[in-house]
Amino acid sequence: MKAREVNFDGLVGPTHHYAGLSFGNEASTKHRDNLSNPRLAAKQGLLKMKALSDAGFPQAVIPPQERPHVNVLRQLGFSGSDEHVVEKAATQAPQLLSAVSSASSMWVANAATVCPSADALDGKVHLTVANLNNKFHRSIEAPTTEAVLRAIFSDSRTFSVHSALPQVAMLGDEGAANHNRLGGEYGDPGVQMFVYGREEGGSAAPGRYPARQTLEASQAIARLNQVNPRQVVFAQQNPAVIDQGVFHNDVIAVSNRQVLFCHELAFVQQQRLLANLRARVPGFMALEVPDAEVSVADAVETYLFNSQLLSREDGSMMLVLPQESREHPGVWRYLNSLLAQDNPISELNVFDLRESMSNGGGPACLRLRVVLTEAEQRAVNPAVMMNDALFHALDAWVDRYYRDRLQQSDLADPLLLRESREALDSLTQLLRLGSVYPFQL
Repeated sequence: MKAREVNFDGLVGPTHHYAGLSFGNEASTKHRDNLSNPRLAAKQGLLKMKALSDAGFPQAVIPPQERPHVNVLRQLGFSGSDEHVVEKAATQAPQLLSAVSSASSMWVANAATVCPSADALDGKVHLTVANLNNKFHRSIEAPTTEAVLRAIFSDSRTFSVHSALPQVAMLGDEGAANHNRLGGEYGDPGVQMFVYGREEGGSAAPGRYPARQTLEASQAIARLNQVNPRQVVFAQQNPAVIDQGVFHNDVIAVSNRQVLFCHELAFVQQQRLLANLRARVPGFMALEVPDAEVSVADAVETYLFNSQLLSREDGSMMLVLPQESREHPGVWRYLNSLLAQDNPISELNVFDLRESMSNGGGPACLRLRVVLTEAEQRAVNPAVMMNDALFHALDAWVDRYYRDRLQQSDLADPLLLRESREALDSLTQLLRLGSVYPFQL
């Protein structure tokens, strides 16, 4: 059945700031306390969406979450009016206020794990919301993520949205950032590779940084998404690269159809894994980047692998990269040599996503990949699909509601809470989502 991959990109929220909340994500830590520009951040993401949509790649939008999350502050013992809750948190626990104000939901590669209908035993498209329980500021996203996904994929005959796994360490789940799908045409059955960092009771684990994805979580998601067991591979990420800042698999590998583009040190027992994939995926091609040409440190610094690998109608592929990859002489030299080799990658497309990159997320972090048949795409909420009208409406919306500078001390401003809620209330009407935010319920 004819199908296409639709990239649902996360829209950066009005409280985008640099708080260094993500231990293990070196870019996040490095830029802590820098001055951010929420308006520019949102516009950089919108420009990427529009450019790819104009180039023929279907795009859609996932909205930001309500921040600051006042209800969570109330759970933590702060009381009074919403404004007083924010004020007390700013005075007594500013790091908590920063965490519940994080705009990290823009990285929707962590929103859920997706199973296309071609791989599911019941023939539906499945989405399992990620619990993101390794980091407090991300663990609070799951309820709103579920509400948003149910508003976008509301046709229960076509889609099945599953709640996040229980919030325990054994079931740590970081969503599609640790998931790859390999195969031929998008509408044909594929092989789903779930990548995990540790196994409960296992001995192979990083020592410096946490392994956020567990084998047990990956196995549970495969069951929830009704993936045909014959189409599943579980692979462990190399603990040594996690300790170098590879906090998700999409920082060291990206796949599309029959191609896996990865670093030569990405996985445990990598050659055995690649041999297994060659046996199971017709036409499988591994593009392994030698450590001698691009080190793991350089890959983390430039987010080389946090790129989007997109298929054109003629079968060739475009690699969508952050500007940092072009600015690094060694990485850019390697990428141009890749174009000259015999593989499907025929074009490099570079975007300035510096606001997101400085907080630790590149092009691939900003998108959730959903393979849809033509009928399934018609069942998606049409108001979220990117086109000229939506781009101009969102661009004007950002101009109206977003600040052009923000630092942690600004999070205590009661006007920011009001501005953010007004912005999201307007956005839910623009995207026809209904009431999906806590302040609306």
